[in-house]
Amino acid sequence: MKVVHVTQPVEAGVAAVVLDLARAQRRRGWDVTIACPPGRLADEAGAAGIPVRSWLATRSPGPRTALELLALRKIVRALQPDVVHLHSSKAGLGRLVLRGRTPTLFQPHLWSFRVAGGLLSRACRVWESLASRWTHLLLCVSDDELAVGRAAGVTAPAGVVCNGVDTRRLRPRPKEDETPTAVCVGRVAHQKGQDLLLRAWPLVLAAVPDARLVIVGDGPMAAALRATGHPAVHWHGHSDAVDTFYAEADVVVLPSRAEGMALVPLEAMACGRPVVAFDVEGVRQSLGDAGEVVPAGDVSALAHAVALRLADPELAAAEGKRGRVRAETLFDRDRMTDQVLSLTAKLVPEGGRR
Repeated sequence: MKVVHVTQPVEAGVAAVVLDLARAQRRRGWDVTIACPPGRLADEAGAAGIPVRSWLATRSPGPRTALELLALRKIVRALQPDVVHLHSSKAGLGRLVLRGRTPTLFQPHLWSFRVAGGLLSRACRVWESLASRWTHLLLCVSDDELAVGRAAGVTAPAGVVCNGVDTRRLRPRPKEDETPTAVCVGRVAHQKGQDLLLRAWPLVLAAVPDARLVIVGDGPMAAALRATGHPAVHWHGHSDAVDTFYAEADVVVLPSRAEGMALVPLEAMACGRPVVAFDVEGVRQSLGDAGEVVPAGDVSALAHAVALRLADPELAAAEGKRGRVRAETLFDRDRMTDQVLSLTAKLVPEGGRR
Protein backbone atom coordinates (compact mmCIF):
# COMPACT_ATOMS: atom_id res chain seq x y z
CA MET A 1 0.00 0.00 0.00
CA LYS A 2 1.19 3.46 -0.91
CA VAL A 3 -0.48 6.22 1.12
CA VAL A 4 -0.13 10.00 1.15
CA HIS A 5 -1.39 11.93 4.18
CA VAL A 6 -2.16 15.61 3.53
CA THR A 7 -2.57 18.14 6.32
CA GLN A 8 -2.23 21.86 6.87
CA PRO A 9 -2.14 21.81 10.71
CA VAL A 10 1.34 20.76 11.80
CA GLU A 11 0.87 20.83 15.57
CA ALA A 12 -1.63 19.79 18.25
CA GLY A 13 -4.35 17.19 17.71
CA VAL A 14 -4.55 16.82 13.93
CA ALA A 15 -0.78 16.55 13.57
CA ALA A 16 -0.61 14.00 16.38
CA VAL A 17 -3.18 11.79 14.64
CA VAL A 18 -1.39 12.07 11.28
CA LEU A 19 1.94 11.08 12.83
CA ASP A 20 0.41 8.17 14.77
CA LEU A 21 -1.22 6.83 11.60
CA ALA A 22 1.90 7.26 9.47
CA ARG A 23 4.06 5.44 12.02
CA ALA A 24 1.57 2.58 12.31
CA GLN A 25 1.32 2.22 8.54
CA ARG A 26 5.10 2.19 8.22
CA ARG A 27 5.26 -0.60 10.80
CA ARG A 28 2.77 -2.50 8.64
CA GLY A 29 5.21 -2.19 5.74
CA TRP A 30 3.28 0.43 3.79
CA ASP A 31 4.91 3.19 1.73
CA VAL A 32 3.84 6.39 3.53
CA THR A 33 4.47 10.06 2.75
CA ILE A 34 3.18 13.16 4.53
CA ALA A 35 2.47 16.37 2.60
CA CYS A 36 2.36 19.36 4.96
CA PRO A 37 3.84 22.81 5.60
CA PRO A 38 7.19 23.08 7.40
CA GLY A 39 6.91 22.83 11.17
CA ARG A 40 6.73 20.42 14.07
CA LEU A 41 4.98 17.61 12.17
CA ALA A 42 7.51 17.68 9.34
CA ASP A 43 10.39 17.66 11.82
CA GLU A 44 9.01 14.74 13.84
CA ALA A 45 8.09 12.76 10.74
CA GLY A 46 11.58 13.26 9.34
CA ALA A 47 13.11 12.08 12.61
CA ALA A 48 10.94 8.95 12.38
CA GLY A 49 12.15 8.24 8.84
CA ILE A 50 8.85 9.17 7.20
CA PRO A 51 9.24 11.04 3.89
CA VAL A 52 7.75 14.55 3.85
CA ARG A 53 6.76 16.66 0.86
CA SER A 54 6.55 20.38 1.59
CA TRP A 55 3.03 21.68 0.94
CA LEU A 56 2.98 25.44 1.58
CA ALA A 57 -0.66 25.82 2.59
CA THR A 58 -2.07 28.47 4.92
CA ARG A 59 -4.72 27.76 7.56
CA SER A 60 -7.56 29.73 5.95
CA PRO A 61 -8.76 29.91 2.33
CA GLY A 62 -7.62 32.94 0.39
CA PRO A 63 -6.03 34.22 -2.82
CA ARG A 64 -3.30 31.55 -2.68
CA THR A 65 -5.67 28.59 -2.35
CA ALA A 66 -5.70 27.83 -6.08
CA LEU A 67 -1.89 27.71 -6.13
CA GLU A 68 -1.91 25.47 -3.04
CA LEU A 69 -4.24 23.02 -4.78
CA LEU A 70 -2.13 22.98 -7.93
CA ALA A 71 0.92 22.22 -5.79
CA LEU A 72 -0.95 19.38 -4.10
CA ARG A 73 -1.96 17.93 -7.46
CA LYS A 74 1.69 17.98 -8.51
CA ILE A 75 2.71 16.14 -5.32
CA VAL A 76 0.05 13.45 -5.77
CA ARG A 77 0.87 12.95 -9.45
CA ALA A 78 4.54 12.52 -8.61
CA LEU A 79 3.89 10.00 -5.84
CA GLN A 80 1.09 8.00 -7.53
CA PRO A 81 -0.40 6.71 -4.25
CA ASP A 82 -2.99 3.97 -3.83
CA VAL A 83 -4.86 6.14 -1.29
CA VAL A 84 -4.82 9.85 -0.40
CA HIS A 85 -5.83 10.60 3.20
CA LEU A 86 -6.92 14.25 3.57
CA HIS A 87 -6.94 15.66 7.10
CA SER A 88 -9.00 18.71 8.13
CA SER A 89 -10.74 21.32 6.00
CA LYS A 90 -7.87 22.89 4.02
CA ALA A 91 -6.53 19.52 2.86
CA GLY A 92 -10.15 18.52 2.19
CA LEU A 93 -10.19 21.06 -0.64
CA GLY A 94 -7.81 18.66 -2.37
CA ARG A 95 -10.86 16.76 -3.56
CA LEU A 96 -11.25 19.53 -6.15
CA VAL A 97 -8.07 18.35 -7.88
CA LEU A 98 -8.30 14.63 -7.08
CA ARG A 99 -11.89 14.37 -8.34
CA GLY A 100 -12.17 10.77 -7.15
CA ARG A 101 -9.49 9.50 -9.55
CA THR A 102 -7.49 8.19 -6.59
CA PRO A 103 -9.21 6.50 -3.63
CA THR A 104 -9.74 9.39 -1.23
CA LEU A 105 -10.27 9.30 2.51
CA PHE A 106 -11.36 12.57 4.12
CA GLN A 107 -11.13 13.10 7.89
CA PRO A 108 -12.62 16.47 8.97
CA HIS A 109 -11.28 16.50 12.57
CA LEU A 110 -14.07 19.12 13.08
CA TRP A 111 -16.30 20.40 10.30
CA SER A 112 -15.22 23.77 8.93
CA PHE A 113 -18.79 25.09 8.98
CA ARG A 114 -18.88 24.58 12.77
CA VAL A 115 -16.24 27.27 13.30
CA ALA A 116 -16.90 29.55 10.32
CA GLY A 117 -19.58 32.22 10.57
CA GLY A 118 -22.33 33.65 8.40
CA LEU A 119 -22.05 33.26 4.65
CA LEU A 120 -18.76 31.36 4.92
CA SER A 121 -20.40 28.71 7.12
CA ARG A 122 -23.19 28.22 4.58
CA ALA A 123 -20.66 28.03 1.75
CA CYS A 124 -18.69 25.38 3.65
CA ARG A 125 -21.85 23.30 4.12
CA VAL A 126 -22.61 23.45 0.40
CA TRP A 127 -19.01 22.52 -0.43
CA GLU A 128 -18.95 19.52 1.88
CA SER A 129 -22.21 18.26 0.43
CA LEU A 130 -20.90 18.60 -3.13
CA ALA A 131 -17.52 17.08 -2.26
CA SER A 132 -19.21 13.85 -1.16
CA ARG A 133 -19.09 12.69 -4.78
CA TRP A 134 -15.27 12.67 -4.61
CA THR A 135 -15.00 11.10 -1.15
CA HIS A 136 -14.56 7.34 -1.12
CA LEU A 137 -14.64 7.26 2.67
CA LEU A 138 -15.55 9.94 5.20
CA LEU A 139 -13.80 9.13 8.47
CA CYS A 140 -15.28 10.83 11.54
CA VAL A 141 -13.79 10.81 15.04
CA SER A 142 -17.12 10.68 16.87
CA ASP A 143 -20.75 9.76 16.32
CA ASP A 144 -21.61 13.43 16.84
CA GLU A 145 -19.28 14.53 14.06
CA LEU A 146 -20.88 12.10 11.62
CA ALA A 147 -24.38 13.20 12.64
CA VAL A 148 -23.48 16.86 12.10
CA GLY A 149 -22.11 16.02 8.65
CA ARG A 150 -25.20 14.06 7.66
CA ALA A 151 -27.43 16.93 8.81
CA ALA A 152 -25.43 19.24 6.52
CA GLY A 153 -26.07 17.01 3.51
CA VAL A 154 -22.80 15.06 3.44
CA THR A 155 -23.71 11.73 1.82
CA ALA A 156 -20.31 10.03 1.33
CA PRO A 157 -19.82 6.49 2.68
CA ALA A 158 -18.64 6.92 6.25
CA GLY A 159 -17.11 5.27 9.26
CA VAL A 160 -16.46 6.39 12.83
CA VAL A 161 -13.12 5.72 14.51
CA CYS A 162 -12.67 7.54 17.80
CA ASN A 163 -9.37 9.25 18.48
CA GLY A 164 -6.79 7.40 20.55
CA VAL A 165 -3.87 8.24 22.82
CA ASP A 166 -0.76 6.44 24.01
CA THR A 167 -2.00 4.91 27.26
CA ARG A 168 1.43 3.42 27.98
CA ARG A 169 3.17 6.80 27.95
CA LEU A 170 0.27 8.72 29.49
CA ARG A 171 -0.26 7.15 32.91
CA PRO A 172 -1.52 8.30 36.33
CA ARG A 173 1.14 9.98 38.45
CA PRO A 174 0.89 11.33 42.00
CA LYS A 175 0.23 15.03 42.46
CA GLU A 176 3.20 16.75 44.10
CA ASP A 177 1.47 19.62 45.92
CA GLU A 178 -1.84 20.28 47.61
CA THR A 179 -2.87 23.44 45.75
CA PRO A 180 -6.27 22.86 44.09
CA THR A 181 -5.36 23.06 40.41
CA ALA A 182 -7.36 23.19 37.19
CA VAL A 183 -5.48 22.64 33.93
CA CYS A 184 -6.51 23.64 30.40
CA VAL A 185 -4.43 22.38 27.46
CA GLY A 186 -4.90 23.48 23.87
CA ARG A 187 -4.32 26.02 21.13
CA VAL A 188 -5.32 29.43 22.50
CA ALA A 189 -7.97 30.36 19.96
CA HIS A 190 -11.66 31.28 19.81
CA GLN A 191 -12.71 27.69 19.06
CA LYS A 192 -10.94 26.37 22.14
CA GLY A 193 -12.77 28.74 24.47
CA GLN A 194 -10.08 29.80 26.93
CA ASP A 195 -11.83 33.19 27.07
CA LEU A 196 -14.93 31.44 28.43
CA LEU A 197 -12.86 29.64 31.04
CA LEU A 198 -11.36 32.95 32.16
CA ARG A 199 -14.87 34.36 32.52
CA ALA A 200 -15.72 31.39 34.75
CA TRP A 201 -12.56 31.61 36.84
CA PRO A 202 -13.62 34.37 39.28
CA LEU A 203 -16.65 32.21 40.15
CA VAL A 204 -14.32 29.27 40.82
CA LEU A 205 -12.14 31.44 43.08
CA ALA A 206 -15.20 32.59 44.98
CA ALA A 207 -15.88 28.97 45.90
CA VAL A 208 -12.26 27.78 46.21
CA PRO A 209 -10.11 30.83 47.09
CA ASP A 210 -6.76 29.02 47.01
CA ALA A 211 -7.34 27.49 43.56
CA ARG A 212 -5.03 28.07 40.60
CA LEU A 213 -5.57 27.71 36.87
CA VAL A 214 -2.80 26.52 34.54
CA ILE A 215 -3.27 27.25 30.82
CA VAL A 216 -0.93 25.34 28.51
CA GLY A 217 -0.70 26.29 24.85
CA ASP A 218 -0.16 29.12 22.42
CA GLY A 219 -2.15 30.67 19.62
CA PRO A 220 -3.69 33.82 18.15
CA MET A 221 -5.56 34.85 21.32
CA ALA A 222 -2.77 34.11 23.81
CA ALA A 223 -1.30 37.62 24.10
CA ALA A 224 -4.66 39.34 24.49
CA LEU A 225 -5.93 36.89 27.10
CA ARG A 226 -2.71 36.99 29.09
CA ALA A 227 -2.97 40.77 29.19
CA THR A 228 -6.28 40.56 31.07
CA GLY A 229 -4.29 39.70 34.19
CA HIS A 230 -6.71 37.29 35.86
CA PRO A 231 -5.60 36.32 39.40
CA ALA A 232 -4.23 32.84 40.12
CA VAL A 233 -3.82 32.07 36.41
CA HIS A 234 -0.49 30.63 35.27
CA TRP A 235 0.31 30.70 31.56
CA HIS A 236 2.60 28.30 29.74
CA GLY A 237 3.30 28.17 26.03
CA HIS A 238 3.20 25.06 23.92
CA SER A 239 4.55 21.95 25.62
CA ASP A 240 5.39 18.48 24.32
CA ALA A 241 5.30 17.20 27.89
CA VAL A 242 1.62 17.71 28.67
CA ASP A 243 1.65 14.69 30.98
CA THR A 244 3.61 16.76 33.52
CA PHE A 245 0.79 19.31 33.61
CA TYR A 246 -1.92 16.67 33.86
CA ALA A 247 -0.02 15.21 36.82
CA GLU A 248 -0.47 18.50 38.71
CA ALA A 249 -4.19 18.75 37.89
CA ASP A 250 -7.11 18.00 40.15
CA VAL A 251 -9.38 18.58 37.17
CA VAL A 252 -8.80 19.17 33.45
CA VAL A 253 -11.08 21.66 31.68
CA LEU A 254 -12.16 21.64 28.03
CA PRO A 255 -14.06 24.91 27.38
CA SER A 256 -14.22 24.46 23.58
CA ARG A 257 -16.99 25.93 21.47
CA ALA A 258 -16.70 23.09 18.93
CA GLU A 259 -14.75 19.85 18.50
CA GLY A 260 -14.80 16.59 16.57
CA MET A 261 -13.49 14.50 19.44
CA ALA A 262 -10.82 16.37 21.37
CA LEU A 263 -7.62 14.59 22.38
CA VAL A 264 -7.26 16.52 25.66
CA PRO A 265 -10.03 14.64 27.54
CA LEU A 266 -8.58 11.32 26.35
CA GLU A 267 -5.09 12.33 27.50
CA ALA A 268 -6.46 13.51 30.85
CA MET A 269 -8.35 10.25 31.38
CA ALA A 270 -5.25 8.23 30.50
CA CYS A 271 -3.47 10.22 33.23
CA GLY A 272 -6.22 9.43 35.71
CA ARG A 273 -7.66 12.95 35.88
CA PRO A 274 -11.35 13.95 35.72
CA VAL A 275 -12.58 16.29 32.99
CA VAL A 276 -15.13 19.10 32.92
CA ALA A 277 -16.23 20.13 29.43
CA PHE A 278 -18.86 21.97 27.48
CA ASP A 279 -21.35 19.77 25.64
CA VAL A 280 -19.81 19.85 22.16
CA GLU A 281 -19.23 17.10 19.61
CA GLY A 282 -17.58 13.96 20.94
CA VAL A 283 -17.45 15.00 24.59
CA ARG A 284 -20.19 12.74 25.97
CA GLN A 285 -18.92 9.82 23.91
CA SER A 286 -15.40 10.25 25.25
CA LEU A 287 -16.09 11.14 28.90
CA GLY A 288 -18.82 8.79 30.04
CA ASP A 289 -18.74 8.93 33.86
CA ALA A 290 -15.17 10.27 34.07
CA GLY A 291 -16.19 13.88 34.70
CA GLU A 292 -19.01 16.28 33.98
CA VAL A 293 -20.47 17.70 30.78
CA VAL A 294 -22.18 21.09 31.12
CA PRO A 295 -24.33 23.01 28.61
CA ALA A 296 -22.25 24.58 25.86
CA GLY A 297 -21.29 28.16 26.70
CA ASP A 298 -22.77 28.07 30.21
CA VAL A 299 -19.97 29.78 32.15
CA SER A 300 -21.69 29.47 35.53
CA ALA A 301 -22.23 25.73 35.11
CA LEU A 302 -18.61 25.32 34.04
CA ALA A 303 -17.39 27.19 37.12
CA HIS A 304 -19.59 25.12 39.46
CA ALA A 305 -18.40 21.81 38.01
CA VAL A 306 -14.73 22.83 38.20
CA ALA A 307 -15.04 24.15 41.76
CA LEU A 308 -16.84 20.99 42.87
CA ARG A 309 -13.89 18.82 41.87
CA LEU A 310 -11.30 21.21 43.29
CA ALA A 311 -13.12 21.13 46.63
CA ASP A 312 -13.78 17.36 46.66
CA PRO A 313 -10.58 15.37 46.02
CA GLU A 314 -12.38 12.06 46.58
CA LEU A 315 -14.87 12.78 43.80
CA ALA A 316 -12.04 13.87 41.49
CA ALA A 317 -9.98 10.75 42.29
CA ALA A 318 -12.92 8.40 41.70
CA GLU A 319 -13.70 9.96 38.33
CA GLY A 320 -10.01 9.86 37.43
CA LYS A 321 -9.84 6.12 38.12
CA ARG A 322 -12.89 5.49 35.96
CA GLY A 323 -11.34 7.65 33.23
CA ARG A 324 -8.14 5.62 33.24
CA VAL A 325 -10.08 2.39 32.69
CA ARG A 326 -12.12 4.07 29.97
CA ALA A 327 -9.02 5.34 28.15
CA GLU A 328 -7.37 1.91 28.22
CA THR A 329 -10.52 0.13 27.07
CA LEU A 330 -11.92 2.48 24.43
CA PHE A 331 -9.34 5.09 23.43
CA ASP A 332 -5.96 3.43 23.18
CA ARG A 333 -3.90 4.68 20.24
CA ASP A 334 -3.17 1.22 18.82
CA ARG A 335 -6.87 0.40 18.67
CA MET A 336 -7.44 3.61 16.70
CA THR A 337 -4.62 3.05 14.23
CA ASP A 338 -5.58 -0.59 13.64
CA GLN A 339 -9.14 0.43 12.78
CA VAL A 340 -8.04 3.17 10.38
CA LEU A 341 -5.53 0.86 8.68
CA SER A 342 -8.24 -1.73 8.13
CA LEU A 343 -10.62 0.81 6.59
CA THR A 344 -7.87 2.29 4.43
CA ALA A 345 -6.87 -1.12 3.07
CA LYS A 346 -10.45 -1.80 1.99
CA LEU A 347 -10.42 1.23 -0.31
CA VAL A 348 -8.09 -0.47 -2.77
CA PRO A 349 -8.75 -3.86 -4.39
CA GLU A 350 -5.90 -6.29 -3.71
CA GLY A 351 -4.95 -6.40 -7.37
CA GLY A 352 -4.76 -2.64 -7.60
CA ARG A 353 -1.99 -2.21 -5.02
CA ARG A 354 1.51 -1.49 -6.16
